[in-house]
Amino acid sequence: MNEKLDKLTAALPDLLMVYGLNLLAAIVTLVVGFMVAGWLGRLTTRTLRKSDKIDPIFPPLVGKIVRIAIIVFTLIAVLNRFGVQTASLIALLGAAGLAIGLALQGTLSNVASGVMILLFRPFKIGDAVKIGGEVYVIDGIGLFLCKAHLPDGPSAHLPNSSIWGQTLVNLSVTDGDKRRIDEVYGIAYGDDINVALAILNKIAADEPRVLQDPAPLIAVQSLGDSSVNILFRVWTGRADWWNAKLDLLKQCKEALEAGGCNIPFPQRDVHLHQVGAKLPS
Repeated sequence: MNEKLDKLTAALPDLLMVYGLNLLAAIVTLVVGFMVAGWLGRLTTRTLRKSDKIDPIFPPLVGKIVRIAIIVFTLIAVLNRFGVQTASLIALLGAAGLAIGLALQGTLSNVASGVMILLFRPFKIGDAVKIGGEVYVIDGIGLFLCKAHLPDGPSAHLPNSSIWGQTLVNLSVTDGDKRRIDEVYGIAYGDDINVALAILNKIAADEPRVLQDPAPLIAVQSLGDSSVNILFRVWTGRADWWNAKLDLLKQCKEALEAGGCNIPFPQRDVHLHQVGAKLPS
């Protein structure tokens, strides 16, 4: 018994030296790892915030992900220092992550879509966006959903996956900041086409909101059942589009009528045939 105790006492300094050094190295690794994690997280956030192309919501999120990733690697390194088999631990964490991912599949889909929206920025706050045939005005962009409202007022909450997964039309962003107005005006077959064309061309030339580049296109489009259809195609600035569209509808109708052009109603000729009538004898 004394012999075993003597051996243990003799080996104690070596054991204290080995485990003491491991403990000291683990403490240093933890301190340095947490410091580096915080520093790199803040550096990533500051760097991303300098870019005007990245949404303000995105940099803090990336910074937190970088910080957490470094902390996880630091903890694994510390455990490995004490002889813990980290391969099995990593496999366990991977399996747990897979299970959580499957359980939160819908939520993670929204998060992934939110990240894509924040990266590519197909719209910004205040834009009018057409999604799935409905127009929304965007009020806020988040990782899980976007807050919006309909043009007539009601509030809406749109899951990010439903936005990113379909065709999106941003009505607030147009090519060259211009937008086109297409209208068709029908005149009677007995009216003078050249008179109608002259009237509509004068309206397009006199309206200050109508752009001359691209030039207005006013021409006969088709011969309908009850009318000669004239295409009235002009361009305006994006901000002027809606008000100009409404005003031009009124101006064109009144000017055509004042110029002697009639806007006909659909007409049908009905012929009645008497079947089985007796012939006079």
